[in-house]
Amino acid sequence: MVERTELIKEVTDSVIKVLSAYGIEISTDQHQTDIPISVSARHLHLSPEHVEYLFGKGYQLTPFKEISQPHQYACKEQVTISGPKGQIERVRVLGPSRGKTQVEVSKTDARVLGLQPPVRSSGDLADSSPVTITGPTGTVLKLSEGCIIADRHIHMTPADAAHYGVKDGDRTDVAIDGDKPGILKNVAIRVKDTYALDMHVDTDDGNAFLIEGSGRVRLLKKEEQQL
Repeated sequence: MVERTELIKEVTDSVIKVLSAYGIEISTDQHQTDIPISVSARHLHLSPEHVEYLFGKGYQLTPFKEISQPHQYACKEQVTISGPKGQIERVRVLGPSRGKTQVEVSKTDARVLGLQPPVRSSGDLADSSPVTITGPTGTVLKLSEGCIIADRHIHMTPADAAHYGVKDGDRTDVAIDGDKPGILKNVAIRVKDTYALDMHVDTDDGNAFLIEGSGRVRLLKKEEQQL
């Protein structure tokens, strides 16, 4: 992977050098720091077993539209999630199915439900919040754990990570411009070959910084990050 990254850098440097010879100057500052950001609304991932439990034996999730990560999609299927104080209807299922069922909500959603879900990385469900899921036919699935508030994170390929000088599991800060600019701290870096470069925040963060659907953020260099 190091050789591949070095080759990419050599090719990029060569292209910039050739363009410079023709009087075309290329600034790499934006590419070094500029990252797309998406606001992720409440949703859930279902295990194959729970897909069948909620929708019927042999049922297959129906793709509705693609989302930012390759081979992942929003489904036509929607459910109701419930807690001690209330419920939220028409919560979108994301596909494909996963090994464990996981419900992702914002803190605002959690207050409506009467839950206290922890802030966690995807898949880290041990001792997370219990939640009830009701399917379209009225089938009720009660989970003893599985509801979380997803932490802020950036998906990257290994080449992206090498370019930005970070690695899987790092925590960093990003700056958001716009009408309500600010800094989001403690953003998790997730690196995998199958990822596409994108930062994910929930609707509470999106509303706080007036991010509508998608936008771009600036990855802060170490010397820019605040204590």
